Amino acid sequence: MKLATVKQLFIHPVKGLTPKNCQDFFLTSGYGIKGDRAFALMFLDSDNSTIPEVIPWMSKKHFAVQNDWPGLAALNCEFDPETGFLTVRHQGVELLKANTSLSEERDRISAFFTDYLTTLTPNKGARHPQKAPVQLVGNGNTTRYPDREIVHISIISQATMDDLGEKAGNILDIRRFRPNVVVDGIDAWSEFDLVGKQLRLGNAQITVTAKIGRCMNIEVDPETGDRDIPLLSVLKEKFGHAHTGVLATVDSDGSVAVGDLLQVLSD
Repeated sequence: MKLATVKQLFIHPVKGLTPKNCQDFFLTSGYGIKGDRAFALMFLDSDNSTIPEVIPWMSKKHFAVQNDWPGLAALNCEFDPETGFLTVRHQGVELLKANTSLSEERDRISAFFTDYLTTLTPNKGARHPQKAPVQLVGNGNTTRYPDREIVHISIISQATMDDLGEKAGNILDIRRFRPNVVVDGIDAWSEFDLVGKQLRLGNAQITVTAKIGRCMNIEVDPETGDRDIPLLSVLKEKFGHAHTGVLATVDSDGSVAVGDLLQVLSD
């Protein structure tokens, strides 16, 4: 395959909320990207009304995420790891600014999202359609809440997005797919050929483990929270599957930056 170049990098500080565009980040073996999915909004059901601030990994059915609650995408949520502040805006208007390192401020964050969810309608088939209080969990530093218990990163080719967008008749915002790494310079869909291979990404070593099966989140406009493009149907009708991008585990520590290379180490 052709040599790929890193075009964009993203972390998602709070699972299910706004991604952060980065120029570089550090990969840690077994822990993925520092700060990625390091917070989550956990539903407080009757059997877990009291929980600690940091909990172990759980499946995403326990959390409020865009796949189930697409209206979350209408909020612009920015986390500053230096100060610990989470800022929430809607259409440029600041709705919340709170310090995630203080318990009373975390309570404010939890109360804000609990109230906001009451204004939304969940997707049909949502894992947790019941409206219940949520609590902010995590420390903002350690990756704990990816979709799979074994921590992974996600990689997608820009050419794949371009091809899918052409078939859908729309220019697609890459944030729909919530990737960590967007690469340029390889053919559309050729990232699937990387499954099972070891690669060097920047200064780190990774192993690509699987294609990414997609959910309804890719149909949600990341600016408005509206479901506007039936991309799952396009994938199935035009390509015969519902996959885009690949998952990879981190085998050795290292940094990666925009402009770095993705190189195959073994077949």
